Amino acid sequence: MTQFQTSAGIKSLDYLGLDRTTALWNLTPDALELIAIQKDMAIRTSSGAISVDTDEFKGRAPRDRFIVKDDITRDTVWWGNINFPFDSEKFDKLYDKVVDYLNRKNVYVRDAYACADERYRLNIRVITELPWSNQFIYNMFLRPDRKELSNFTPEWHIVAAPNFRAISAEDGTRQHNFAILNFTRKIALIGGTGYTGEMKKGIFSALNFILPHQKNVLSMHCSANVGKDNDTALFFGLSGTGKTTLSADPNRKLIGDDEHGWSDDSVFNFEGGCYAKCIDLSEENEPDIYRAIKEGAILENVEFYPGTNDVDYSNSTKTENTRVSYPIDHIENIAVPSTGPEPKNIFFLTCDAFGVLPPISKLTPEQAAFQFISGYTAKVAGTEEGIVEPVTVFSACFGAPFMLLHPTVYGDMLSEKIQKSGANVWLVNTGWSGGGYGVGERMKLKITRALITAALEGHFDNVSYETHDIFGLQMPNECPGVPSEVLNPKNTWADKEDYDRKANLLAKKFIDNFDKFKDGASKAVLAAMPVTKE
Repeated sequence: MTQFQTSAGIKSLDYLGLDRTTALWNLTPDALELIAIQKDMAIRTSSGAISVDTDEFKGRAPRDRFIVKDDITRDTVWWGNINFPFDSEKFDKLYDKVVDYLNRKNVYVRDAYACADERYRLNIRVITELPWSNQFIYNMFLRPDRKELSNFTPEWHIVAAPNFRAISAEDGTRQHNFAILNFTRKIALIGGTGYTGEMKKGIFSALNFILPHQKNVLSMHCSANVGKDNDTALFFGLSGTGKTTLSADPNRKLIGDDEHGWSDDSVFNFEGGCYAKCIDLSEENEPDIYRAIKEGAILENVEFYPGTNDVDYSNSTKTENTRVSYPIDHIENIAVPSTGPEPKNIFFLTCDAFGVLPPISKLTPEQAAFQFISGYTAKVAGTEEGIVEPVTVFSACFGAPFMLLHPTVYGDMLSEKIQKSGANVWLVNTGWSGGGYGVGERMKLKITRALITAALEGHFDNVSYETHDIFGLQMPNECPGVPSEVLNPKNTWADKEDYDRKANLLAKKFIDNFDKFKDGASKAVLAAMPVTKE
């Protein structure tokens, strides 16, 4: 039996089958960094952070994420092209192979938890093959104190072996890498990939099943902050919409930047850290993130200026998905603990490259459910080979790859909570105005910030609204610091007929996308769909 003496006493992994490995428990970040550097797995950068390479995979592999199909999941998970089933017997055999592989190595063990609201706390024990993977868990999950560690009982486990390779024909995987959730054994099994986000999103996916299905808590892929008047705001949005930028407000405290739960009386962070994109990062544009990259932070897949340890954030040679993880207290203006009351304002951020959605509009609960289930943004021409027109992107609940239940389950919960709490819901277009991509201009950040500030401060409570004739959205007619002609997007277009054509085109895309959700949606939500003009 392999044991390792810690301040918490004797620890053992025998119950996991890891009875011949040397287990290093709850090492400090300094110790893990030192091991990683000594083993040539990491480089110390000039900022004090370490830099690592996640090797073959520089991002998540959605087609290789599986859910064990068993009595718990069979009739509850929304199976399809996002949630792929995995046989339970195949899982058991693959788990044994991974354990046999790890039993010949040192492993790093971290006890941590998710959910800042103690009522929903999920204790997690993480076993990693690599030291910097273990440090990532320290950064990203919530950290028990010494007393809690001495009596720590895990409910879930993550077992991560990046250098293990599956044999697809034998193991039931698609290829040599895999990330598998087993709700009966309460294990996230990850192999063949060093990308740390698989661990983070594995637990997020598990919570997206556990909390709504078993705890009546809405799990959300969003950022959150809280103001001086104890008013919470949520920011939903896909990549490139401004979720991180707009939730970082010097006048408001950050609750968290990515994953949250909404209970009957609170909003709470799932995590204890941030995992931010670094491409083109600058102190001027993203000061909070830039300054958080110091000792204790882990940079992934970045490049350096030649002959230095200075990171070249504009260099995408390895990947556009360069990342940094750091504990949330690397950010100065944070809520402690990472909780807040029910939200007063909710923002759905979309980068509309068609330029037809209003810069801000107020949604009914039913419209909110429709927009939430749709999860719209757009890729623009020139971002990928062959794209010459804006390409719509719909990701249900603004995080489809991590949602295990049918999207309408989350949509209905959101609608109910909005009605109960009385929260205002706003659709904010951070994309184009005055025309689509290539004709109009990107919405100025100062205008978007002014609109969000106005919503947070209640300036839209006593103004008149105009109804969008296709999307049915309520558009305010005035806002402090914003030219009134900007508020109705059609007014900014020189060719009004072309605006109508493009708005009609986008509305049809919304309707076509929602077709797969119609059977599970309420009549009220279906009535909130846009109405096209023939």
